[in-house]
Amino acid sequence: MKLYTVPLAPNPMRVTLYLAEREALGCEFDIERITVNTLKGRHREPEHLARNSWGTLPVLELKSGQFITESLTIIDYLEDAVAGPCLRPDHIEDKAKARNIERVIEMRIALDMAQYVHCQKSPLGLPADLPRAQELAQRIQLGFDYVEALLSDGRQFVEGPDPGVSDCTLAAFLQFMRFTETDLIGEREALRQWDQAYREREAVKNLFMI
Repeated sequence: MKLYTVPLAPNPMRVTLYLAEREALGCEFDIERITVNTLKGRHREPEHLARNSWGTLPVLELKSGQFITESLTIIDYLEDAVAGPCLRPDHIEDKAKARNIERVIEMRIALDMAQYVHCQKSPLGLPADLPRAQELAQRIQLGFDYVEALLSDGRQFVEGPDPGVSDCTLAAFLQFMRFTETDLIGEREALRQWDQAYREREAVKNLFMI
């Protein structure tokens, strides 16, 4: 398999963190990782558009020659396709709860955070839109409140005692936020402690650029 990716961007980072977490559990991935330079527009070239007509990253090329173009779908595929300990729980109710947490983070934080960064200080050089950035920053607060409430029971990770896909998602988008040199976490002590502790973990600490 081949994984087409790019540093810093949050969706590729989510998959990168996922791979690191499972490798730390002893899993082995036969995946060639290929960087597509978005700053030079390589994601808009015909070669990449043939993999993904949207031009986005990451993209996982399967051994069959087929492509998976959404980060969470890539993670779901690898959960099923690669033997060894997984990040999603085995029990059906626990799995549903974990997926629900990840979905809330996706819908209430990640989607707005991606827009916020490009409106505040776009790594792709898009024009700033500070009023829109402020609107998005305000909307994200409810999502952060949700995560703060989860972490306030003393759990080590967002979903519970073990790292999960939710941690990968949240950490990837908080790194993207830091690119803007702004901090939307505020006075949420539990979330701030989790953010620092997660980035310092041996399995992932060398992956963070900011």
